[in-house]
Amino acid sequence: MILLFTACFLLLHLASSESFIGVNYGIVADNLPAPEATAKLLQSTSISKVRMYGADGAMIRALANTGIGIVIGASNGEIPALASDPNFATQWVNSNVLGYYPDSNIIIITVGNEVMTAVDQSLVPLCLPAMQNLQNALNAASLGGKIKVSTVHSMAVLGSSDPPSSGVFNSGFSDTMKSLLKFHSANGSPFMINPYPFFAYQTDTRLETLAFCLFQPNSGRIDSANGIKYMNMFDAQVDAVRSALNAVGFKDVEIVVAETGWAYKGDPNEAGASIENARAYNGNLINHLRSKVGTPLMPGKSVDTYIFALYDEDLKPGPQSERSFGLFKPDLSMTYDAGLSKNTQTPTTPTTPATPTTPTTPVQATGWCVPKAGVSDAQLQSNLDYVCSQGLDCGPLQPGGACFEPNTVASHAAYAMNLLYQTDGRNPWNCDFLQTATLTSNNPSYNGCIYPGGS
Repeated sequence: MILLFTACFLLLHLASSESFIGVNYGIVADNLPAPEATAKLLQSTSISKVRMYGADGAMIRALANTGIGIVIGASNGEIPALASDPNFATQWVNSNVLGYYPDSNIIIITVGNEVMTAVDQSLVPLCLPAMQNLQNALNAASLGGKIKVSTVHSMAVLGSSDPPSSGVFNSGFSDTMKSLLKFHSANGSPFMINPYPFFAYQTDTRLETLAFCLFQPNSGRIDSANGIKYMNMFDAQVDAVRSALNAVGFKDVEIVVAETGWAYKGDPNEAGASIENARAYNGNLINHLRSKVGTPLMPGKSVDTYIFALYDEDLKPGPQSERSFGLFKPDLSMTYDAGLSKNTQTPTTPTTPATPTTPTTPVQATGWCVPKAGVSDAQLQSNLDYVCSQGLDCGPLQPGGACFEPNTVASHAAYAMNLLYQTDGRNPWNCDFLQTATLTSNNPSYNGCIYPGGS
């Protein structure tokens, strides 16, 4: 009976969680909730995976029988011993894996964090031997095909990333990177990367760039080499990595986004760090992943993505932003609503934050979302392009579709903007579109073109 209950519980959790949504759990803090409380919090969300930077036994144990996938890590400081001593790798697996698995669903072991670009460059040639020794220890325990071994990289391992099709690895890492990729290919383990549109925005603070980074309506950016139009920075960064992998012949190696997020607070010189922007980025990212539209170079699937971070880490050094990425507070309340709660599977994130006082709890609006009078065709076309790039059904706007006529930008944009509003939560801030939209109680449907919503 107990086994049957546990199996049913796991099925219920997995049915309401989403396999591509993960979160990072850092512990550089003195105010974190108890592991058991954190495990319960995670089970109340659609988060299906947790990445740790070490191997916290209490947290691993708390996640037992939850079905949540667990990524554990060997620290940079452990790399020399792991690389030089196979017995140390065996002991590491015995201590941090065998004592918990399979009740605790450990899925990946990461060796170090951003080793290639670390200050201590002596670790670079040691990373692969450490990974190999851990892989051998897993194989000896008959876990080689069940738990993968990888390492995590910053975007700085790319020598070029713009446009995405030009993505190549930094020539200084060429030989080491190829050896790592041969390991990934042979063992079916993922290439793990940390793309941060937040940091990209710091170097280009134009309003258009902010919209591009936050998955908000924008004119898009065309890759001049292949003509692909990118509508957000996340896809562009991930596809740059895909291009780099393809360029060296490793099309079979999968990508996992090990970290991405947006700071909700920062120092005065940290542009864009705000509650509104953090909610917009993470909420729209989650929406994008749920759409399963994928990226232009990897369409039709969502890359496993670990959002940074579950909690703030109040003891981290550095600028304010380093301590301000948490989705949840130590009291387990939300810092802002990114749409992760199982009770609000549709994100309540604003498509474009209107004011600093935007509420963080859902406030259902009624009616339809339509363009404001006097908005230019250029802006409406941008809104139209954005909506139809999000995996929503723009079929009625195609030739022969119920809403194709009149064949004008204004008419097509009106239908598309309302479609996104109705899909994204029907909150007032979902009908903003850089202040080019408004709510109306007058049904804009006409002839056979039926606008969803209204109740």
